[in-house]
Amino acid sequence: MPNPTRLLVLLLGLIVPAALVRADTKVESKIETKVDTKSDAKADKDDAKADEEPVLSVTAHTVIVGGKTIKYHATAGYLVLKEEEGKPLVPGATPPPAAPDGDKAKDDDKKSKDGLKAKARVFFVAYTLDDVTDPTTRPLTFCFNGGPGSASIWLHMAAMAPRRAALTEEGEAPPPPYKLVDNESTWLDRTDLVFIDPVSTGYSRPMPKESAAQYHGLKEDIASVGDFIRLYTSRNARWLSPKIVLGESYGTTRAAGLSDYLQTRYGLYLNGIVLVSSVLNFGAIEFTPQNENPYIGFLPTYATTAWYHKKLTPDLLAKPVAEVAAMARAFAGSDYTLALAHGDNLPTSEKERIAAQLSRFTSLPAAYYLKRKLRVPDRQFFTQLLRDEDKILGRFDARYTGPRYEPGTDGDGEYDPSDEAVTGPLTAAFNDYVRRELKFESDIPYETVWDVFPWNFGDAGGGWPNTAEDLRKAMTRNPYLKVWVTCSYYDLATPFFAAENVVAGMNLGASTRANLRFTYYEAGHMLYVHQPSRIKFKADFEAFLHDALNQQPVHTADR
Repeated sequence: MPNPTRLLVLLLGLIVPAALVRADTKVESKIETKVDTKSDAKADKDDAKADEEPVLSVTAHTVIVGGKTIKYHATAGYLVLKEEEGKPLVPGATPPPAAPDGDKAKDDDKKSKDGLKAKARVFFVAYTLDDVTDPTTRPLTFCFNGGPGSASIWLHMAAMAPRRAALTEEGEAPPPPYKLVDNESTWLDRTDLVFIDPVSTGYSRPMPKESAAQYHGLKEDIASVGDFIRLYTSRNARWLSPKIVLGESYGTTRAAGLSDYLQTRYGLYLNGIVLVSSVLNFGAIEFTPQNENPYIGFLPTYATTAWYHKKLTPDLLAKPVAEVAAMARAFAGSDYTLALAHGDNLPTSEKERIAAQLSRFTSLPAAYYLKRKLRVPDRQFFTQLLRDEDKILGRFDARYTGPRYEPGTDGDGEYDPSDEAVTGPLTAAFNDYVRRELKFESDIPYETVWDVFPWNFGDAGGGWPNTAEDLRKAMTRNPYLKVWVTCSYYDLATPFFAAENVVAGMNLGASTRANLRFTYYEAGHMLYVHQPSRIKFKADFEAFLHDALNQQPVHTADR
């Protein structure tokens, strides 16, 4: 099975100020959560209250995008996920045992008039454009980060919402205290947005006496987020609106699974899936014995990282990063792949030739590669590239560096400078924003990243979480489903070549493959923290949306 510690860390993002104008905020409603200690009798009464639908906080705002003022409403609060008796959250799962006679009355009291039992409260923030006369013409995009165990704060506070935390142009933290600014690159002028925090993240929690573990798993997570999407779509009369699902990192694992789940379970067909910093099959990124895929998939990103830090030979440094990436990709997918496949049977002369090429693309000594049998995992590369400077690379964004905890060692247990660069500003910005501007109040902590392990990976093939097959099925059955994969040259968490290889391995038919697109950014895992990449991200989304919403009917005989 994959290493839980590594899987926990797949998420994120952030960036700069601009000349935008905000309007006064008007509070229409408000939700409040208070913490207190109570007697058992009072606790039972409060549990029943908790099952009721919370009041949502709705506030009015404006923002200027492209010189035009747009009016919108923000909605912050909970949707309550409920379960029908005899129909567990995950289809096919064994229903829980019947309650003892003494508890049956309490369980019956918790059921609504529809015979549904409240299971969890999922926190969300939605942005809806005002003055839309026909919602069927207005796209709706559901957004979430990954983890598992991550809230949606990175996409929310750094990428496409109308407000964001301010970072430097390169995506680094300014000195505290931090600031909120209007987001000149918001997607709200093109689509309504819903940011979802899966159960146990953000403010989302299971109901009293419900176990959070029932949501901590590959299928369980997909089912609960899928149920939220269905419920939000129904309550807001958006079944006829164009719908897009956007996930980042492990959120791409979830999004790919949702593509098939929503079609199969609810007959809810999507117009588009956006995979930001993609990992559909964890076998492509987990460095474990006898798994050669990560060494191949990471090598081109090692090369682009070494290029960025000016560690390569002058002839390679003279080339643009995209060309260096292409050269390393060609070597990794041919000679290097064959060499690793031969294992110990590879002749010594060939080992030396391959080691010399690896050294050329990464700047690490050929002798180091020979000592490690041509295999250098990511954790070693983080510490080795800038070893002489006693610096460590950022995992999420290799442009970032920081001083070592243990200079001169190979060591694990180091921190990620690119994570540290954004966590403080985003967390401060959100905690201020949600109370002061969105008027949502809760005394429970907003969990940006929560430990949700052990995570149930279920029957994932070969022991790896893999939802590429779910996406293949959904795309094959739905000829209108457009899929967009974003890749970043300095992402050492979900490298671009690994993502390309997983998608290529889906073995799609020619007509289905035509619904795929890739875009590339000179940034890291949270590509939007880099101002030029965030601007490009918005432009690329507009092109993707245009293609997704302007399709001609497909005749089955032509597929």
